[in-house]
Amino acid sequence: MGRILGIGHQDFAKLRENNIFYVDKTRFIKQWWERNDEVTLITQPRLFGKTLTMSMVEKFFSTAYEGRGDLFEGLDIWEEEKYRKLQGMYPVIMISFAGVKETDFVMARRKIC
Repeated sequence: MGRILGIGHQDFAKLRENNIFYVDKTRFIKQWWERNDEVTLITQPRLFGKTLTMSMVEKFFSTAYEGRGDLFEGLDIWEEEKYRKLQGMYPVIMISFAGVKETDFVMARRKIC
């Protein structure tokens, strides 16, 4: 059976578990890890995959997904042993404002809190 072409997916695990078409962006993890930056700012236009990319990074590093290498099998990040050893090794706090669609600060703050 062919892959489903989904639009608007923001959860990397669901995307991979449901065999939904995914353009491999796991090379970002390698590049980011090797730069050893203290701070990373990811700026992309709206609807350009920021939340999905952050979900991918969360699923890769988070201890909550330890042993879930199946999510990354067949992707670029899984080719090197040193990165396979990093999967699921760190505590991760994921905060997304993707659901905040308010047009003013007061309403946005209410939605977040």
